Amino acid sequence: MTEIGADWRVVDGVATAWFDAPSLIEGAALAGRIVELSADTVVDLRATGIRVRLDSAEHAEAVSAAARDLGLAANPDVLQRLSVVFESANPAVVRQFWQRVLDYAPGNDGGLADPLRRDPAIRIRHSTESRPLRNRIHLDVVRPAAAVEQASLGEGSGPYGVRHADPDGNEVDLVPGAALDERNGTADWQVVFSAMACYRVSSPAQQRDLVAEAATLADDAGFPLLIDLRPGLVIVDSGKDQWEDDAHGLDVDFTDLAGKLQTAARQLGATADPGLPRFAQLFLDAADVAAVRAFWVAALGYLPDRRDGVSDIHDPRRLNPVLVFQELDTEETERRRQRNRIHFELAVPSDLARTRLAATIAAGGRLLDESQDRWRVADPEGNEMVIVSRP
Repeated sequence: MTEIGADWRVVDGVATAWFDAPSLIEGAALAGRIVELSADTVVDLRATGIRVRLDSAEHAEAVSAAARDLGLAANPDVLQRLSVVFESANPAVVRQFWQRVLDYAPGNDGGLADPLRRDPAIRIRHSTESRPLRNRIHLDVVRPAAAVEQASLGEGSGPYGVRHADPDGNEVDLVPGAALDERNGTADWQVVFSAMACYRVSSPAQQRDLVAEAATLADDAGFPLLIDLRPGLVIVDSGKDQWEDDAHGLDVDFTDLAGKLQTAARQLGATADPGLPRFAQLFLDAADVAAVRAFWVAALGYLPDRRDGVSDIHDPRRLNPVLVFQELDTEETERRRQRNRIHFELAVPSDLARTRLAATIAAGGRLLDESQDRWRVADPEGNEMVIVSRP
């Protein structure tokens, strides 16, 4: 990749920048400028700023200039990307299973990637290490009911009948979503743990106008809506559980906001794609939930869920997957000793890698091994994360 400006860092091979913004409306102004530069740029608009990812550095300086013109400053210290890694003796069959679960596309590294570049990438590494017991890590994936049926995974197990396992025994709870509300006016919306609507647009101008209208409606309501721009697509999203009244602590009727957003999208000529909503989160079983949760809060720079009795932690910018913790029976000693077949990979800018490693060790992590641009760390119960800073 050619030289990029000071606002930008290479994160997981992609030129990436985050620009702080005081509101969705002001972030949407930058998003509109970016769409005019290139319809292929990946943009994630949040109430606190905007992340921009470029496949090449061609438009980096123009994006930076637009941000400066709007008074928005870059903050590279917050850049990171969390992926999921499976270790398997049979990568091909594991890949086939998870492709059906997630509706991902084959990645350049032999893994799987979200075609919309929203949910975490799946990487698959060859390993012959024997680990026959259940992992202490699994995934939750929520998709529209029709998409879950089309995945054809067979009869599920577990307390809710939605648990499935790949040929290695790695588990996923594949959960069917539901309509947001039975009332008229929100038919475009699906609840997939978050409330989400995905709109196809036919031109950059239509995309820009929809983003601007969504930002205005959300700011007027005081709701921190998530707005993602992809080629030919706008995704509007509440964030996990944030559509529920008790989740965000705001006096907002989200179904009312969703209805207004739907009306605006349709008036602009955008078309809902009901098959696209999808949500993925990561579950960790822990004997000492408090200690393990505290480690991941510090290691990832996440925030704990504000609700009592909820173990979730989330990215403050809601760009990376939610982690959820559940109690593991302390008597399952063999399972607790076994190394997981799943670990996480955290890509950070190369100039921030050592700082992130130090923070992770200070949070109780154990450095297991390292190379020039990779550091493998374990949390207090042996769940692993690899910090990577490859260009």
